Amino acid sequence: MRSDLIKKGLERVPHRALLYATGVSKEDFDKPFIAVVTSYTDIIPGHIHMRGLERAIDNGVHAAGGKPFFFGVPGICDGIAMGHKGMHYSLASRELIADMIETIVSAHQFDGIVLLTNCDKITPGMLMAAGRLDIPAIAVTGGPMLSGRYQMKRQNLTSSTFEAIGRFKRGEITQHDLNCMEENACPGAGSCQGLYTANTMACVTEALGMSLSGCATALAVGAKKVRIAFASGKRIVGLVREGVNARKIMTKAAFENAIRVDMALGGSTNTVLHIPAIANEVGIKLPVSLFDDISKDTPHITDLLPAGKNYMEDVEYAGGIPAVLSVLQRKLKDNPTVNGVGIKELARKGEVADPEVIRTLENPYHEQGGIAVLKGNLAPDGAVIKQSAVSEKMMQFKGVAKVFDSEEKAMAAILAGKIKGGMVVVIRYEGPKGGPGMREMLSPTAAIVGMGLADSVALITDGRFSGGTQGPCIGHISPEAGEGGPIAVVKDGDGIEIDIRQRKLSLLVSDKELKTRLKQWKKPAPKITTGYLRRYHEMVTSASTGAVLK
Repeated sequence: MRSDLIKKGLERVPHRALLYATGVSKEDFDKPFIAVVTSYTDIIPGHIHMRGLERAIDNGVHAAGGKPFFFGVPGICDGIAMGHKGMHYSLASRELIADMIETIVSAHQFDGIVLLTNCDKITPGMLMAAGRLDIPAIAVTGGPMLSGRYQMKRQNLTSSTFEAIGRFKRGEITQHDLNCMEENACPGAGSCQGLYTANTMACVTEALGMSLSGCATALAVGAKKVRIAFASGKRIVGLVREGVNARKIMTKAAFENAIRVDMALGGSTNTVLHIPAIANEVGIKLPVSLFDDISKDTPHITDLLPAGKNYMEDVEYAGGIPAVLSVLQRKLKDNPTVNGVGIKELARKGEVADPEVIRTLENPYHEQGGIAVLKGNLAPDGAVIKQSAVSEKMMQFKGVAKVFDSEEKAMAAILAGKIKGGMVVVIRYEGPKGGPGMREMLSPTAAIVGMGLADSVALITDGRFSGGTQGPCIGHISPEAGEGGPIAVVKDGDGIEIDIRQRKLSLLVSDKELKTRLKQWKKPAPKITTGYLRRYHEMVTSASTGAVLK
């Protein structure tokens, strides 16, 4: 066992003395040492219930004959960090989480790790660490939140709060309505109710084979989640004894399966950052074009928030990810999973309980998957849109640019009624370097929807979007403005053409004019010049490569 390096032999007398001080018994020295990495915190709804899951994992490890040791990693709630300086830290925290887990696990030579996670950057950060360490690992995602209720209507974070701000500004709802929706949108523990980034990454994790079958959609408040946590604690000991390291599961086939499930569900565009970053840690390169290729070959079979009507709880009751796998099984590549059986066997066992929540390949909601990758003179290295959340009317759009050099300036203009139909809102210098940290733009995109402009205004940015974004919103424009990409030289009044079907994003100026502007462009000073974000600015790569650090 790896842990023998800290517990066996004459020269390890001091090490054992320190371990005895923690309560380790003589019998424990013959057991696998299991690290349980927890992201429990009081400030993220998706994590507030994790003390109970920690206990279940602890019991599971003990029941299987292992010795668990707990340590924590930080978490950021993207909803709370949204729309202010805090969001600069969200994507950047992914790298910190991976580094912290690598550091603690390597320093103490644990034999295996359980990853207790849930929200947006925490799950990919943990999986990055698992791939980097290449030891037995299993993830337990904390589960979705139940829907809220107001006047007998289901409520959720996006439409009941972010989009409600715009509806209130238009006079569509009263102050009383707004207050009640604010209080009832999020009724308790769990990740936000739609197919936003947290739940998308949970589904990706299960499809990747890194969590037990049924884990992704098992509700945060349910006993099923506790049972899965207990079973995961037991299973990690089995994985250690069987010698099943993370890279035996996280293969090229596994990543392709995960992307296919993502496309079938219509998940968050953030997966185009996270899945390549995880793959990078195991030495696999996933070009952004792969997402588009798989999307074209994968029908969109669910109708989930933010653009659809169904909630994650509906997917759970309809059969969860096993049911989704059963629909997709002829398109999947067989691959090992932490369950001890291949993904195709899990797919054969899955059953769809509601064919409207999870449709067949022959009767999809859309013929193609959720994400499209656009290219053109405005995005030579690509840009990403959730096409399943765009109305038919806006699949092709030509508009006039209205340019902002920060999210805050754009948000102020939207709420002041300065954005009109026929405009393309351009938000730049919000990319991985320019942000720094590639902030999410849920506040302005939701405000556009709330102001009734979703079918007449588009938004493009070198930043990124929350999984809760809907409408013609194009992110990850690469190269970003901070690196002198074409988006840096767009001017108010320029024509911009979007053609999602043809995968085109074009700035309607001549090649000569564009070259002249780019030649005249001068790189601005960094927005943040101290601390971690300054280092992040210097080290982070393009969104087209997953925004990983060099």
